[in-house]
Amino acid sequence: MHANVGDMLIVHSHVVGQRERKGEIIEIRGPEGTPPYVVRFDDGHEQLVFPGPDAVVEPAE
Repeated sequence: MHANVGDMLIVHSHVVGQRERKGEIIEIRGPEGTPPYVVRFDDGHEQLVFPGPDAVVEPAE
């Protein structure tokens, strides 16, 4: 997985009734765009994320 600052990280839910989580990647801590990422989620909290197989990066427009 590779990303750039400003890209969106989308984490899909595997639980019925639970929505997916979306956040903007604000910092990349791995080499050459690889995880971990610091993500600011829609609710405003920031978290260090090591994305799993249920996550995708959506490039910034």
